[in-house]
Amino acid sequence: MTTSSTFFRLRALSVLLMASTLLLPAHAMTIRELRALQASDARHGESFVLYYLVGVMEGVVEAHTQDVRQGAQARICLEGRRLEPRMALGLYQGELRRNSDVYEADMSAQLVVANALAAAYPC
Repeated sequence: MTTSSTFFRLRALSVLLMASTLLLPAHAMTIRELRALQASDARHGESFVLYYLVGVMEGVVEAHTQDVRQGAQARICLEGRRLEPRMALGLYQGELRRNSDVYEADMSAQLVVANALAAAYPC
């Protein structure tokens, strides 16, 4: 095999691997995994959880907006109000407190955030 054909094959393989990672669904962290993440690092664990929840909150709002554009019924109505990153942890913890009997540790944190947003900003 020549050097150029080896390079071409490696390049094609890398493109294939990158494409496959884009097509795979992302794994949502469970409530148990989020608690373990917080406990895993006494110094930065809470920051890790906060960053994760901010991303989940923004993702839920964006996915909801896209669903509404495609004809789904709105469940979250911000009505011009802004969501601040500092709100993510409070929304998550409040939803878990209010509905502690509903959520199991193996349920996704994304579900908790989505329900918290729907409860805090109903239509």
